[in-house]
Amino acid sequence: TVRSGQRVYARERDLIVIGTVGAGAEVMADGCVHVYGALRGRAMAGVRGDTTARVFTQEFRAELVAVAGVFKVFEQLPAELAGHAVQALLAGEELRFARLDA
Repeated sequence: TVRSGQRVYARERDLIVIGTVGAGAEVMADGCVHVYGALRGRAMAGVRGDTTARVFTQEFRAELVAVAGVFKVFEQLPAELAGHAVQALLAGEELRFARLDA
């Protein structure tokens, strides 16, 4: 579990979080970010510009999601995805979200 106020960064690799990313916590990776719990904080994949990086989570409730510097904050995230398994990816220059449990 990554608690509020904590920041975890995976340099030159993917980051896998087995627990929850709490509100106010931040996880970042040069590769993909995998959260096998609830994502309530901020997740950033492709921090050094990898446009193929993705963010995966089992329970989507993020404050912010970013891939290669393209980001969306809570108010811009699709409400219908809340609580579902989701992946975030870049499609061109647009950040898109897809349910994984549909």
